[in-house]
Amino acid sequence: MKLVVLERNSVGTDIDVSCFEKFGEVVYYPNTVADNTAERVKDADIIIANKAPLNEITLKNAPNVKLICLFATGFDNVDTAYCKSRQIKVANVINYCTPAVAQHTLLLALLLAEKIAFYDDYVKSGAYSAQDRFSNFDRPFRDLEGKTWGIVGMGTIGRKVASLAQAFGCKVIFYSASGNSTCTEYERVDFGTLLKESDILSLHCPLTDRTRGLINKEAFAQMKDTAILVNVARGPVVDTQALCDALMNNQIAAAGLDVLEKEPMAKDDPLNMIKDSTKLVITPHMAWASTESRTNLVIEVCKNIESFLDGGNRNIVNL
Repeated sequence: MKLVVLERNSVGTDIDVSCFEKFGEVVYYPNTVADNTAERVKDADIIIANKAPLNEITLKNAPNVKLICLFATGFDNVDTAYCKSRQIKVANVINYCTPAVAQHTLLLALLLAEKIAFYDDYVKSGAYSAQDRFSNFDRPFRDLEGKTWGIVGMGTIGRKVASLAQAFGCKVIFYSASGNSTCTEYERVDFGTLLKESDILSLHCPLTDRTRGLINKEAFAQMKDTAILVNVARGPVVDTQALCDALMNNQIAAAGLDVLEKEPMAKDDPLNMIKDSTKLVITPHMAWASTESRTNLVIEVCKNIESFLDGGNRNIVNL
């Protein structure tokens, strides 16, 4: 059995991945892009990947592949229909990073709600030492308690965020982009109501035809000018230029992003123009990446492989 790990570094070099070696010969690559995917998988029985494209072009000359395991929940980099036609099973990992992503969501919202970047700079610049009073509140901020927290995507992460928001005294509402949500614990509203009522709007939905560009120019026009947007879902759910315009024109108060339309961030991304960290905070797609989450991810992939070799279908997405 030959295993090829295409993006070993995507889980961090501090995380032990030796569990894969009990299944057979393992070849590790730090990172893999489209141009070298086909060559690297041609002799593989099992492929372990994250973002590398796995489709007819990259798999057609890999006759032995039986299983693709993803270091991820999302599988939009895999042509699952083509894999099914080849009887290649595709397995993802679910619920391995819920606490980390929910924690990061609250972090971004709180950083922006309380203007922490301004106050941290105020102290470190020496301005606080130079004043004659004990406090400073030049940038007004408000309590979360009593505010409305809107959510798109009430899955496992969305529900965790909802419970944390409630703990701060927020009213939680949500919109189901798919229309198939079974959540009854929180108030479900239409998209227009979500936009108009949310003081904080966080995104936890998958990227689909329905969610691509969901938060666009028209959506920003309906939001409160005091609203904070947090996107920890997928970058293309938000129209980048529309977000930039909304921030520059004060249509919304602030945005916290862990995902972008292009990753890593393009040098010509219009959001690069916004340097005010009380208005925009961007982190490099690491909300999921706590040490615990990355360790769980590797363990779960090993369990998927064990299940497959035992004849099971654990987390197979293309049955």
